[in-house]
Amino acid sequence: MVRPDHPAPRLDIDQILADPGVRIVVCCGAGGVGKTTTAAALALRAAERHGRRTVVLTIDPARRLAQSLGLTELDNTPRQVKGIDVEASGGQLHAMMLDMKRTFDDVVLAHTDPAKAAEIFANPFYQAMSSTFAGTQEYMAMEKLGQLHARGDWDLIVVDTPPSRSALDFLDAPARLSRFLDGRMLRLLLAPARSGGRSMFSLVTASFGMFSRVVQKVLGAQLLTDLSGFVAALDSMFGGFRQRAEQTYRVLQARETAFLLVAVPEPDAVREAAYFAGRLGEERMPLAGLVLNRVHLPAVETPTAADSLAAADRLEELGGHEATVETLRAHAALTQQAGRERRVARVFTDAFPTVPTVAVTAQPADVHDVDGLRTIGAAISQP
Repeated sequence: MVRPDHPAPRLDIDQILADPGVRIVVCCGAGGVGKTTTAAALALRAAERHGRRTVVLTIDPARRLAQSLGLTELDNTPRQVKGIDVEASGGQLHAMMLDMKRTFDDVVLAHTDPAKAAEIFANPFYQAMSSTFAGTQEYMAMEKLGQLHARGDWDLIVVDTPPSRSALDFLDAPARLSRFLDGRMLRLLLAPARSGGRSMFSLVTASFGMFSRVVQKVLGAQLLTDLSGFVAALDSMFGGFRQRAEQTYRVLQARETAFLLVAVPEPDAVREAAYFAGRLGEERMPLAGLVLNRVHLPAVETPTAADSLAAADRLEELGGHEATVETLRAHAALTQQAGRERRVARVFTDAFPTVPTVAVTAQPADVHDVDGLRTIGAAISQP
C-alpha cells in the first residue's frame, strides 16, 4: 500500500469491473499520469477477464490509445478491437475518440429536419462553435456518453477524460449550458425569432438601445447577425441539449458509475487528485478509489538508506568492492525515492483516509501494445 504505517483501504479493481451494476467507469487525473493507459487497461481486462462488452471512450486527442490497442486510428464511431483473448470470457472490446464537431453535427441531424440542419451547418457561428469554442468539447462529451449509455450496446463504458481541470468542465457542462441558455444576452438574441422574425438591425435599434450599439461596434454587425441566426435556428434544440446533459449528470451521480482518480506520486498530480476528490464529494458523485501509478518500491526494506550509504562509504575506503558499493548506493537512492513518494501520497490519504487506493509499481518501459495493457491491468488489480 501507499502508506505502510497507516494503509488506505485496498482498491479492488476486479470487483468494480465484474460488477454488473457498474456500467460506467470514469478515469480522471492530471496530464501525464498514465490515465489513458489506465483506462485502456481496465477496458481490456473487463472484456478479457470478466466477459463484459466494453467500450472505451477517450476525450483526450492523443493517439496513444489507438496505438496501444493496435488500431490505425480512432474516431467518433466505436471500433472493435481484434486479436484480444475473449474466447473463454465471451467479452468484447470497442474503442473510440470523441470528435466534438461530428457529435454536434449528429445531434443537429437527429433533432431537426434536413433543411434546418443545412441552415445550421452553413452558419459561420455554428462552424466556429462546433469546432473551436471553449466548452463545446465538454458539452459534446456529455452528449456522447449519454448516447452510449442510452444505446445499451455495452455492459461497461470506460471514459478517459482530459487532464483533471478539463474533466471538471466535463462535470460542469450541464450547469454551464443552463447558464448560457438562461442568459440575458441569449434571450435578447432569441427575441426576433420568437416575435415574428424581425431583422437583427431592427432588434439592435429598437430593443438594445445604447448597449446593443456598443456590442455591435465591438463585435460587428455581421457577427451579431450570424449569432442571431445560429441561436434562432437552434432555439428548438436548446431544451433537448439541457435535458440530455442533466440526465447524463444524474447517471454520473448514480451507483452505476464509478469514478477512479489516477495520479503519480508527485506533488502537482496528487494535489489535482485531492482537489478533484473534493469536488466529487460536493457533487455527490461516487468516487471508487485512487490508482497511484509509477510507484517505486525497494526490493527489500532493510538496510535503511542511511545504513546503505554508510556501508558503501566504508567499503569504498577498503577498496575492491566496487560492485557492492554501487548496489548499496542504488538501494539507498531507491529507498529515499520511495520515502519521498510515500510522503507525497500522504497529502491525499490524510485528506481522504477512507478512499480505497492501489499502488502500481513503475514499469520498465512505456506501454505500446495489448500485452503491455494486460500487464498494467494485472498490476492495478493486484490482490
